Amino acid sequence: MYDYIKGILVQKHQNTPKGNFVTLECNNIGYLIETNQRSMSAFKEVGKDCKIYVSLTHREDFMGLCGFSSKEDRDLFNILQSVSGVGVKVALVLLDEFSGYELIAAVIKEDAKALSRAKGVGQKMAQKIILELKDKLINWQEKMPVDLSDVETQNVDTEDVSDAQAVLVSLGYTIDEIKPAIKSAVAKAGKNPKSEEILKQALTYLAQ
Repeated sequence: MYDYIKGILVQKHQNTPKGNFVTLECNNIGYLIETNQRSMSAFKEVGKDCKIYVSLTHREDFMGLCGFSSKEDRDLFNILQSVSGVGVKVALVLLDEFSGYELIAAVIKEDAKALSRAKGVGQKMAQKIILELKDKLINWQEKMPVDLSDVETQNVDTEDVSDAQAVLVSLGYTIDEIKPAIKSAVAKAGKNPKSEEILKQALTYLAQ
């Protein structure tokens, strides 16, 4: 329903009993948006223009907006909630503990120990997240292949490039966005980079 809201950042409500929130004013409407500390610190100063990528959560007992400083985090937030047992609070905590590419890398590498570092995420929940999300994050190439024939990849394992590309597809990026991002990432990632490093560089490029 919403992609992002752009307006004046009116107030930051940090570490309240109910969580972290910001008030964003747009067209004389103040939107109360739940967020986490990582995004909160990335938002501009109070009184400045601010663009927040949002997700509307609507359940029987709750309806509200959650917002992030980047599209990747917002999309990952939505993907995380597809895991049974992972709600708004757990998804926000995970995206506070890890950057987007760190979280994706932990899932792809099946690193349950790393995921369980997040407050409220035990070993059992971490394993469940990996089980339910790994395929969603890496098995999209056949649905939306990207022609990388003119991208210089002689020092890169093509499987690592494909894995990074698949994650970008799962996050909702288009072919036209992915191709230059992968090209830039391969150029900057150094010799024989793994998919996590390619993904990190690609997300940095796309965030510019």
